[in-house]
Amino acid sequence: MKEISSPLQIRDYRFFWLARLLAVSATVSMVVLIGYQAYDIARADYGMARSEAAFILGLLGVAQFVPMMLFTPVAGWAADRFDRRRVAAAANLIDCVIAGTLAYLTWQHMVDLPLIFTLAAAHGAARVFLGPAQSAIAPNIVPPTLLPKAIALGSIAFTIGTVFGPAAGGFLYDVEPELPYLASSVLILCSALLISLIKPIRAKQSEQRVHPIRQMIDGGKFVWNDRFLLGCISLDLFAVLLGGATAMLPVFARDILEVGPQGLGLMRGAPAAGAGLVALLFSIKPIETNVGTKMLWGVAFFGIATVGFGLSRDLMMSLGFLALLGAADMVSVFIRSSLVQLNTPDEMRGRVSSISGLAISASNELGEMQSGLAAALIGATGAVVLGGAGAIFITVVWAYIFPEIRRAKTFAPQYRVKGKEPQHES
Repeated sequence: MKEISSPLQIRDYRFFWLARLLAVSATVSMVVLIGYQAYDIARADYGMARSEAAFILGLLGVAQFVPMMLFTPVAGWAADRFDRRRVAAAANLIDCVIAGTLAYLTWQHMVDLPLIFTLAAAHGAARVFLGPAQSAIAPNIVPPTLLPKAIALGSIAFTIGTVFGPAAGGFLYDVEPELPYLASSVLILCSALLISLIKPIRAKQSEQRVHPIRQMIDGGKFVWNDRFLLGCISLDLFAVLLGGATAMLPVFARDILEVGPQGLGLMRGAPAAGAGLVALLFSIKPIETNVGTKMLWGVAFFGIATVGFGLSRDLMMSLGFLALLGAADMVSVFIRSSLVQLNTPDEMRGRVSSISGLAISASNELGEMQSGLAAALIGATGAVVLGGAGAIFITVVWAYIFPEIRRAKTFAPQYRVKGKEPQHES
């Protein structure tokens, strides 16, 4: 039998990869345009000042985060208890309905802020179930030796979707505002169908007789008691919470750089373009040594690029800083994702992925709230620059609080197995 050297040689992974590409293209485009619509409606229909409308973007992030926070334990348990394909497909179908609803109501000129907040919260609820189930699928369909390459290829799918989704959505929005939402609905439906074509996946059930609530609590305890995983997950949480520049992109697009929805699409895709180049490199030659230190440097450069974007007043320069931001972020995301997946037993992957997903969501959505509040107080530029500096500071602090991260030399599994202590490399 021919040796498998790439995850793309595996049928189920090809379906998984394409499903991820379509879903990301659709949902990122939808979320970006929801933000633009919310900001535009706040300015044009509600007569809000720039700082007040920027704060609305922050509240929009909170609306998405609250259901994620509430449903994270259930979502992680569901990914470990049921067929992960069905959980992911069901979450996609909810997003499909949300996109279809936005298309119809935009066409009928019936969109207002309460409606946008309601649908944003529904999207947050769908995403919290999609994340853990989808993240736990890849380790079930590719061998462990190929998992870093699978994660890199998955990042490429995410990157392509994040680049072309918002860009295409911005151009379609200029033609007819409802068109990008209609396209998103069709793409998400196709993604759900592709996931359904993957062979049945169910986690190893070592806890069949344990009460579901107890299983949820055990997932949290597992992360809390493993300083290595806790450090990896919390680093992303606090760094991106402070350094998230993307929440302010509608402000830069409409009022600072004055480039409109097309410029917004380009700016929203620029970080993914930088990330995509790095992910492509990692899919060919993944990082194998000094992974912990390289993750820390990735987060630090993410903060530096964020500061550069905040100070820029030229579109091309802004796109360059955003691309650098995305490239640096991909370094840390690739390493963190590989470490978390390979350092978690399969029967715990859904719950650990849900906690990791909550941290990512908290950093993104609460980061939007933090950015919106900071922008209301010191302006969008000050919010972005201060946030980037904060991300650099967090990286330095975490390097000393969690020396386990600095000591991680490879992706070798380090979790507790059969009573043995974790073997962290030094």
